[in-house]
Amino acid sequence: MRLPYVPNPPPTTTPEEAEILNRVQTRRGEKGLIPLDLALLHSFPVADGWNSFIGAIRTRTSLSQAIRELIICRIAVVNGAWFEWDQHSPLLMEGGCSAEAVAVVRDAQADIPQKAQEKVLSPEEAAVLKYTDAMTKTVTVPDDVFQELKGLFNDREVVEITATAAAYNCVSRFLVALDVGEKNH
Repeated sequence: MRLPYVPNPPPTTTPEEAEILNRVQTRRGEKGLIPLDLALLHSFPVADGWNSFIGAIRTRTSLSQAIRELIICRIAVVNGAWFEWDQHSPLLMEGGCSAEAVAVVRDAQADIPQKAQEKVLSPEEAAVLKYTDAMTKTVTVPDDVFQELKGLFNDREVVEITATAAAYNCVSRFLVALDVGEKNH
């Protein structure tokens, strides 16, 4: 980490900071605070907003675990956020993604249409990966990529897929810039 982590748990100086720390600890549960939290808690207001937003993305959308983790893991690979990969790739497999599909996600140069044609990826997985790649690599999503996703998912799911990709691009950039988890330098 390019900055020192805050102590675990960090000291609080106001009741508001104590409430924020409690919310972060509650979301993490028995697992406890992770290096990302110990970086974010340098700024209690930022940690609080992050906890609320990412908490909603992780636990309150209608997306399956497989689709959510597919997005997160692909972003981790494309952006080189290896701490993120280590945290989420086991969840991708738990969510029902095949080992072959995980290997495709792990390969930033994989030919997604070819892997879909070979039935390594489902049409839904392929569409989500193409959409995630576009959002991550160029920000602009081509119309054909959007239409393919829209043909397979309802409006709510498209919004949630988009929000998940946007949120985890933010997460990956934070992790890489500060080398959280000491995986990037």
